[in-house]
Amino acid sequence: MENENINEAEKPPFLVGAVMPSCLRLSLKTKWFEMTKAGTKTEDYRELSPYWSKRFGTPITWAMEAYIQPDFCDTDGVGYTLNQTNYKVNLMTLGYPKSTDTERILKLEHKGIEIRTGNPEWGAEPNKLYFVIMHGVILA
Repeated sequence: MENENINEAEKPPFLVGAVMPSCLRLSLKTKWFEMTKAGTKTEDYRELSPYWSKRFGTPITWAMEAYIQPDFCDTDGVGYTLNQTNYKVNLMTLGYPKSTDTERILKLEHKGIEIRTGNPEWGAEPNKLYFVIMHGVILA
């Protein structure tokens, strides 16, 4: 394998080893990656679907019930904050880069996941509920 030829000391600390269980890895398109890297976009959106529900550890029946309730969100647009203690880091990638391509990988503080509407300027459809992954500061 290509990575076997790299000295352990040269590997970025967040990429050493196989998969970090406390790390939520999400791939982004160029526009959203660049906005996130610049600090402009502080959250990402994923559909309320069985796939994402399972990945975030939320019962899909509950998530889908929330989706069909028009008065689900409060006046601030916040619906429900998931109890996510298993993620500490959001690892955002531009497409699917090699582990050594650090220009296409962002390590961000994980600030939680909510079910609510999102910002249309950041790719969310108006008045649609999403899993909203919130980012904190850039860690690496």
